[in-house]
Amino acid sequence: MKPVIFGLSGLELTADERAFFAEAQPAGFILFKRNVEERAQVKALTDSLRDLTGRERLPILIDQEGGKVARMGPPEWPEFPAGPRFDALYEAAPMSGIEAARANGHALGLMLSEVGITVDCLPMLDVAQADTAEIITIRAYGSEPMRVAAMGRATLEGLAAGGVVGVVKHMPGHGRARVDSHQLLPTVSASPDELEVDLAPFRALAGAPMAMTSHIVFEAWDRDRPATLSPIVIEEVIRGRIGFDGLLMTDDIDMKALSGTPGDKAAQAIAAGCDVVLDCWARMDEMQEVVARLGDMGERSLDRLEHAMASVGSASGSFDEAVATRDRFLALL
Repeated sequence: MKPVIFGLSGLELTADERAFFAEAQPAGFILFKRNVEERAQVKALTDSLRDLTGRERLPILIDQEGGKVARMGPPEWPEFPAGPRFDALYEAAPMSGIEAARANGHALGLMLSEVGITVDCLPMLDVAQADTAEIITIRAYGSEPMRVAAMGRATLEGLAAGGVVGVVKHMPGHGRARVDSHQLLPTVSASPDELEVDLAPFRALAGAPMAMTSHIVFEAWDRDRPATLSPIVIEEVIRGRIGFDGLLMTDDIDMKALSGTPGDKAAQAIAAGCDVVLDCWARMDEMQEVVARLGDMGERSLDRLEHAMASVGSASGSFDEAVATRDRFLALL
């Protein structure tokens, strides 16, 4: 098995994708808007991925946060609120904010597991600052670390009740980035003491099954390399100070914050200590390059993957009841 999660080009596997994935055996797959149309189609697509790999507990990921970051949406699927709605509710009534986040995660999990999606790239534990880039502030649970952690934990629990594994992101924190890492490489000059604020939610949820890195240079730890490519950040900060020992995946290596060829970036990320590379855009030549540059997934990474996928059982509960519970709490605003 190769330590990479690949995107798909369309609503069903092409013949070339089927042949390539069967040989390469990537660790998992990730879906985007181009891959989802309606329930039966998505279920057929995820079933085909399981059939192709022969793995029932196959990681099939999606970024389904709510708000602007939602790959599945109307008219086939309902809209979901983003993090700031829960932050506002928490400000007025903390327990209501936590329970609303849990119910929202439960509804998301049930919606995803119905169509065979097994992993949601949520919750986002980045602590917002006054000058944080908008790409984060429109999604964040707020600016107080323990509030972020509480709603992040509730979201993880809700997703798990819906049969879906959650991914905490973006380790070791994206909240101090002043530019969008999809377009530019952010550099953070905060001191190690100041960065304790950013680490706090991740430390509180260090037992999460999966996490995603940030493409950010933290001058306090490594002036030369973004976190995704830095063995210092991954081993000393993420594995050490935070204490995270779950499956660590990169953010999408196609983002412009990283430079080099896809193969270069993938190889550097694995060498730095990431368990899995995320390569989202289904460009066959790039996927072939990535596979050519990567060895097989290491035993420890395989154990982390297996443990993460085994951490969640079957979906339980009612989607309508979970949505009604969430909306009853949100109506308090």
